[in-house]
Amino acid sequence: MAAPGSDAIAMQQIYIPRERMKALRGDPRLLKELCALCGCKAELDDECVTVEGDAVGEFTAKSVVYAYGRGFEMADALRLAREGNYFDSIDLEDALGSEKSISRIKARIIGRKGKTKKYMEQVSGAKISVYGNTVSFIGTSEALQEARAATEALIKGSMHKSAYARMEALHRRNKEAAHDASF
Repeated sequence: MAAPGSDAIAMQQIYIPRERMKALRGDPRLLKELCALCGCKAELDDECVTVEGDAVGEFTAKSVVYAYGRGFEMADALRLAREGNYFDSIDLEDALGSEKSISRIKARIIGRKGKTKKYMEQVSGAKISVYGNTVSFIGTSEALQEARAATEALIKGSMHKSAYARMEALHRRNKEAAHDASF
């Protein structure tokens, strides 16, 4: 066992949905880009992605692959390799239970022609993925907080206008706090 703080090489296996694994396998450039950015090695087998590298590179690669598995495009998932970006997710099955409720809420979060999701991304600055039974977010901690607030309001049954107002108010507060902190 390596001593704490050493640069020992580790290995992690990340399981992602079959469709996402198929897409990853179909474009080898995605894995090469991940490896170059995270400074690690990655291999695909039938069921999982195996990443190997130093602790930081491996952790980052694992986060990126997991986000990719939750429906993000690789370019968006790679934002996690930049300092100050984080991943968050809401499991709709835990929050709602029935498939009918999940389907209805997913439709509310996406909106007609994707307008709701696009608006929440525009205001918060977070990237949002609605995939399977999850809604996932990538962005700064403030962006995640804002996008999650609007999403949770929609899950609880709030009107879109109310969910937007909640997100916009949080966005204003976060901007003011950042502005005040810079002085």
